[in-house]
Order: sequence, then C-alpha cells, then structure tokens
Amino acid sequence: MTAAIRDIVTPTAIIRLALGWGAFVALAFAGPLLEPPVPGALLVTALIVIVGVILVCAFGVVHEAEQLAHRLGDPYGSLVLTLSIVLIEVVLIAAVLLGPGGHATIARDSVMAVSMIILGAVVGLCLMVGGLRHGDMVHNRTGVSSYLAMIVVLSTLAFALPAVIGSDGSYAPWQEIPIIVLTIGAYAFFLFRQMGVQAEDFTEVDPRVRPRMTAMTAESKAVSGTEESAAEVGAESERKSGSEVGAGSPGIVEILSTHRTEILVRLALLVATVAPIVLLSHDMAALLDDGLGRLGAPTALSGIVIAIIVFLPETITAIRAAWAGEIQRVSNLCHGALVSTVGLTIPVVLIIGLLTDQPIVLAESPVNLLLLGVTILLSVASFAAERVTAVHGAAHLVLFAVFGIAVFS
Repeated sequence: MTAAIRDIVTPTAIIRLALGWGAFVALAFAGPLLEPPVPGALLVTALIVIVGVILVCAFGVVHEAEQLAHRLGDPYGSLVLTLSIVLIEVVLIAAVLLGPGGHATIARDSVMAVSMIILGAVVGLCLMVGGLRHGDMVHNRTGVSSYLAMIVVLSTLAFALPAVIGSDGSYAPWQEIPIIVLTIGAYAFFLFRQMGVQAEDFTEVDPRVRPRMTAMTAESKAVSGTEESAAEVGAESERKSGSEVGAGSPGIVEILSTHRTEILVRLALLVATVAPIVLLSHDMAALLDDGLGRLGAPTALSGIVIAIIVFLPETITAIRAAWAGEIQRVSNLCHGALVSTVGLTIPVVLIIGLLTDQPIVLAESPVNLLLLGVTILLSVASFAAERVTAVHGAAHLVLFAVFGIAVFS
C-alpha cells in the first residue's frame, strides 16, 4: 500500500467500515431474534446500536465527500455523493419489488418522503443556518433554475399525472413506456449538460460582484460618460460572477488524470461506507414498524424516518456547506439529490412493473399533492430571488412541519 493510499485508508476509516459491515452481518445472523414482536428492551437496544453505527459511518461519508468535492470541484464533487446514495437506494427498492409480497406503493412513498424532507427540512435548515451566519447569500440562479425545472417536470410525471390519466393510481402499460422514455431522456440530458458545457452554472458565485456591485458599477460607469451602457456593464459583471470561482482552475479531465489514484480510492471508500448506511436503514424498517405500531404512530412515519437516515450523510454535508456559506453547493446536494432520486427511481420501478406484470401505484393523495406542489412553488419563489435568506429557510421549515401534521392526520 503506497503512502498516498495509507493517507486515505486510515485506521479510522477501517474502523468505520468494520462497524458498518459488522453491524449488517450481525443483523443478518440475528434475524430470527428480531422478528416482530420483539421484546421492548431488545427493540430499543437494537435501534440505538443501529442508529449509532449509521452516525459513525455518516461522518466518514461526509469526510470523503468533502475531500472529493475539494479535489473535483462542483458540480462533480456533489454529484459523486448524490449518485452513490441514490443508486444504492434505487437498487434496494428494485430488490423489494422483485421479492415476495405486494409493494405497489413503495416507490411512491419513498420518493414522496425524500421530496418533502429535502425541499422542506434540509433546504429550510440550510437556508436558516447559512442566513443566520452569513446574512443574505448569493446563489447561481441559472443552475438552481435548471434543478427546479427538472423537479417540476419529473414530480408531475411521477405523482400528479397518473392520478389524472391513469387507473387506480397507476399508469396503463401503454402509458408507462413513453413516461419511462421521457423521464430517462430528460434526466440523461440534464446530467450531460451539467457535467459538460453547463458545469459552470453549478459553481459558487462571488457575492462581492453580484448583485449589489453590479448596480454600483453600472451607475458609476454611466455617470463617467463611458460608451458602455448600464445594461452592458451589468451583463459583464454577471458573467464575471459566474466564472471567477473557476477561473484559472484545471479542467475535470486534467484533474482526473493527475489525481486518478486518489479519486478512485476515495470514491471506493465512500461507496463502501455509504452502502452499510442504506442497508442498515432498510434492515431496521421492520424494527421501526414494530415499535411505531405499538405507539400507535402512522405507518407512513416509518418511511419518513428511513428516508431521513438514508440521506443523513448528504444532509450533514449540506448543513456544513451552509455553515461555510457555500449556498450553491447546498443546492447541488439537495436539489441534485431529488432530481436523481425521481429521475432514476420512477423509470426503474416502471420497468420492473412491466417485466413482472405487477401494478406500480404512483399517484399521490390530494393532501400530499397539495403540499408537494406548494413546497415546489416555494422553492421556485425562494431561489428566484438574487439572494436567499433565513426567512426563506423559515418558510420551508414551516411547510415541512405542516407535512408532519398531515402524516398524523
């Protein structure tokens, strides 16, 4: 093992891997002991241990994700973490659908929970933390607008359209094929542009340039009698604000070539640490259902808790980015995760439904559709502003609290 690899695969990283995978193996062997109804003391102990292991692994994922983000830059660094978590989650949902029993609503319930958690709780908390610490924060409106445009379209195809043109909340087989093609095509084109010519749209902007300096510069040049119009100056400053961060930095191809070993090792370590988090969260689903059932809690609450745990590494990373004032990275992590979740999950479950001839219920209830629609509308309103504030964050958190009330209603 070279010195560079030893610096990455540290004893702490090895301990995290051992804890995560050891807990997963232990749960597999302890399966008969944890079948409902589980004795109260054992149930609480098992849940505490699982959550503790997940937290330890989550901080390891956050460390590797931040190192990759530093090395690769955004949006590539954020995309690595997002796709790692989402792909494992999609594989697990597919495994459940291919297993015994009926799970017609698992994709809808999972993606709906993720949507409200990300757009309401995580985004709201990040805007609150960043706004209180840094004041008004400037984001790259072109990149955020691209995310939100995809979220509007993909969420409509996933949750609203089947309630209108489908039957019993499911698309008809002849409707599923064009929906699969449209969803995959839109998501693939988005990724192609995000990682290619539009990568700069997803980088941080310089708050010193825009928007206040834009107005000041335009005014001063107009007064001094220069031939440039105020609008041209504003456009010039706009271009500078989107490119200053990445000016002079090496391209992604050069970075991959120069630091190939480090990136591959860190990527492998990140995936190996993420996997037990997702696996353990699904293993604890039966324990949560058992415990919440005894407390009389709604069944949907278990899915929400699982979704929170699955996206815990991304949540911690986003909050740390907000604390550092990196509001565009918050968007890349949060909005990017939701676009990937919907863009990958819906086509996969529809394809499985077609191959196995089982119904896939996607249409949401009127209450959830209303809350999701209002939350997306609030996201568009919040990030349409030149600067996001703590007030925007408070509004997002209120909507998530209302979603919690609806779950218990």
